[in-house]
Amino acid sequence: MKVVRRNDRHHREKAMVHSSEQERRQNGSAETDTGHRTDEFAFSTEYETGPATEPVAKVFGVPAGTQLLQRTYRSRFVDEDVPLSTGVSYLVLDTVSKNPDLLDPRNEPWPGGTMHQLSTLGIEVDQVVEDITTRLPSPEEIDQLGLLPGTAVFAVRKTMRDINGQVVEFSDFVLPGDRHRLIYTTQLERWT
Repeated sequence: MKVVRRNDRHHREKAMVHSSEQERRQNGSAETDTGHRTDEFAFSTEYETGPATEPVAKVFGVPAGTQLLQRTYRSRFVDEDVPLSTGVSYLVLDTVSKNPDLLDPRNEPWPGGTMHQLSTLGIEVDQVVEDITTRLPSPEEIDQLGLLPGTAVFAVRKTMRDINGQVVEFSDFVLPGDRHRLIYTTQLERWT
């Protein structure tokens, strides 16, 4: 099985926002995290709309029941049967409806990812917070991810905020612990 290295992915994704579509199609997060070409991945997504539950509404700072676009993702290498990750992402429907292309799952995977999608609405992402925990998977996750007994998962809860501090995307992903390596590098400001 191949291992995915997640290192500085959000810096790369934001830097790609103003690149050409051709360049974005060849240099997405999956490609830079794995060192593999886009055509080596199988990617599936399902879109649905529905009311925000109280916990999700609270994250966005909107009333419960506000309509959201829920995007469910699953990705894997084409030569492997087990997924690299599964997850769900939420966007406020009123916001993303301003670009009808964002409501069509046939446009996935979107070249440049969520940051580029949001940029088509005039939204600049300023902060990405990933709250990562390690835990044992649920029986459903063991089945979905093809995990061996005793394999832990990374549960990643990601929140993106725009330059005004507003949450613009919220997601929960589950990454198999035996297929991911998380590396975080923080460039510190130098003393003068």
